[in-house]
Amino acid sequence: QVQLVESGGGLVQSGDSLRLTCTASGRTISSFAMGWFRQPPGKEREFVGAISWGGVFTSYADSVKGRFTVSRDNAKKTVYLQMNSLRPEDTAVYSCAAVYSNNNYYVPATYNAYNIWGQGTQVTVSS
Repeated sequence: QVQLVESGGGLVQSGDSLRLTCTASGRTISSFAMGWFRQPPGKEREFVGAISWGGVFTSYADSVKGRFTVSRDNAKKTVYLQMNSLRPEDTAVYSCAAVYSNNNYYVPATYNAYNIWGQGTQVTVSS
């Protein structure tokens, strides 16, 4: 089984950058599509970005496209979310998620497509 732990959250100012890390323990994640989701205060969870198991394909929400980048290092069992030009509306709890897939173009954007979740890390962007 795979367990996921997020790190790297914190309090930053508008325009700053932050990199979140999702580290897996247990089996390798090299056969898993990985996704990032966030839940702003008082709102529903929303898709941020995803990456296929081999990193060939990525997908992003329109709200973060061009500012956020998802990458992965399967040898380190780690997935990253690089967040640039942060805005106050990016404030949320960010969680990573995994789903087994051998399709290197599979990057699901719906939370119910994933069956393994981390606990989340808080990101707060002040104006």
